[in-house]
Amino acid sequence: MFVAEAFTGTPGVYCQIADTVRGFQEILEGKHDAIPEQAFYMQGTIETVVKRAEEIMASTAGSR
Repeated sequence: MFVAEAFTGTPGVYCQIADTVRGFQEILEGKHDAIPEQAFYMQGTIETVVKRAEEIMASTAGSR
């Protein structure tokens, strides 16, 4: 997503193929079904998705 950085302000990241395949496999296995969809947007590895999901959950828990 390096090309989109100029439009989104979000820097691109390189992901190893092995990390991409592992993350995709985990998604197919349902390991991340509880993660909100917006946590996947413009992220790199599945670890960054999980971290973003934690941030989203924390921010919504604080606003209740």
